[in-house]
Amino acid sequence: MERYPHMLLKTLLMGQGLSALICGTAVTSQYLASAFHLDIPMLQSFINYTLLFLTYTTALLFRTGDGNILQILKTKWWKYILLGLADVEANYAVVKAYQYTTLTSIQLLDCFIIPVLMILSWFFLKARYRVIHFVAVCVCLAGVGAMVGADLLAGRDQGSTSNILLGDGLVILSATLYAISNLCQEYTVKNLSRVEFLGMLGLFGTLISGIQLAVLEHVQIANIQWTWQIVLLLSGFGLCMYTLYSCMPLVVKMTSATAVNLSLLTADLFSLFCGLFLFQYSFSGLYIVSLVTIMVGFITFNAVPTPNPSTELQWEEGGYDNQAAEVDEDGQVGSAFDITCEHERKEKSQTSPRGKTHSLENGRVVISSIEM
Repeated sequence: MERYPHMLLKTLLMGQGLSALICGTAVTSQYLASAFHLDIPMLQSFINYTLLFLTYTTALLFRTGDGNILQILKTKWWKYILLGLADVEANYAVVKAYQYTTLTSIQLLDCFIIPVLMILSWFFLKARYRVIHFVAVCVCLAGVGAMVGADLLAGRDQGSTSNILLGDGLVILSATLYAISNLCQEYTVKNLSRVEFLGMLGLFGTLISGIQLAVLEHVQIANIQWTWQIVLLLSGFGLCMYTLYSCMPLVVKMTSATAVNLSLLTADLFSLFCGLFLFQYSFSGLYIVSLVTIMVGFITFNAVPTPNPSTELQWEEGGYDNQAAEVDEDGQVGSAFDITCEHERKEKSQTSPRGKTHSLENGRVVISSIEM
């Protein structure tokens, strides 16, 4: 319990680090669009997935046993194809939405990911939320409302109004697909492996985005007048996105996908603060109010753990929580408690001078007498 405030602070800082990375992707994309008139979202996504492929998918090739990429593909290839498709199209849909609807609509509807994630986590991950968690989510959304209000007062309602219904639908679709991807991420990193998740996402994300890139953006890419500034901006975007994808599973494993997405609500604010210096945005005190409100909601959400009946049941039945899983010297996976018990069983399962056999079964000492 003494370490919990420390863990809360660590989670808060790591979550804001992810927001800063999203801010980096937003700023580089803004420069590509405004200064060089480039609208190449699939190329940008392809760079990210290729980096994931080169690192994490390659790492899976050198694994042995069930963690090897061939073994994974034999049993779960179709699941990871669906994951890659959901992630790629989520990125693409939200970018396309800017062509049809306003920034205000995108900022508000993008929050749809949080209730969708909570519903999916309730049914598939057996997460159980308390009243305080719903209150915390409402506080965070109120912070988003303050941010949108500040945008309207500053006259920053950018975007298009050519087809608002289509644009809003794309945002909702993107939020839903992101929720599915985040749910799969939480399950995989907590029960299987972070490298497996990122490796398979890199493999199928590269394939899907590559095909979509060739079909949709080959003309735009052929017409690019390459300069060192464009290369630098694309490299900056790719590194920020790659780092975001690499680090996000670590924070998800510490908390949950819902908590991480609450912390990411500040990403737009960080982009706005950068825009004050880079794009001459107008400042409003409501931005500070929004930042503080979102932080309060995020801390409140993480201050009270979410009960997980399946985890509690596992402990009652002698199982273990995967988050505390360790590997013993024989390569067996189990909790620290189970592994300790196993080693003690090997040491103590011997006949004593008085003719009694001591063994340790399921954490209980069993003593059986031997007739002399």
